[in-house]
Amino acid sequence: MAEITINGNLRTEFGKGASRRDRRGGLVPAVIYGHGETPVHVSLPTRELLAALKQSNVLLEVVFDGKKELTLPKSVTRNPLSSQLEHIDLVLVRRGERVTVEVPVHTTGEHDRDGILEHVNNTIEIEAEATSIPSFLNLDLTGFKAGTSLYASDVPLPAGTTLVSDPHMPVVHLSERSTPSEDTASAAAPAADASATPSA
Repeated sequence: MAEITINGNLRTEFGKGASRRDRRGGLVPAVIYGHGETPVHVSLPTRELLAALKQSNVLLEVVFDGKKELTLPKSVTRNPLSSQLEHIDLVLVRRGERVTVEVPVHTTGEHDRDGILEHVNNTIEIEAEATSIPSFLNLDLTGFKAGTSLYASDVPLPAGTTLVSDPHMPVVHLSERSTPSEDTASAAAPAADASATPSA
């Protein structure tokens, strides 16, 4: 997984006005918390933060006020209209510590083309060492038959990680396509009903 160092500034002013000034200055208000420590408020450069967040479960080493804190993005708030980053929560992690995170599931391989692939859940929850969180997990659909599903337990996990999600949680389902005869029958049924006349 990626580990990125980002320089921040300790925030001494709070409230909506201070947050707006930060954002106008190209900074995102953030809070760092966890491990029983007093939460620390910092501001981070928007451009660098946006680039870092393109990677799933990226570790951010935040440098501020002569300190370095290893963190994991926990919650990102965006403006609903502009999608501008408004705030981010960062949770403290320690090297060697195990954490629970959601990881995207990517699919590869040729499945049965007679079916329609449905992604029921795009992520699964796993437990992994903080510095060894996979960016994504791969689920091979080779030979996947129409009318069947694959579950969280079917997703291969890297060594050192364990599944937290319900093993029976569906990840993908391959729906069966309706046959031409079924389509014709369903289309003909309303027509037959419309042509029927009530008995006197």
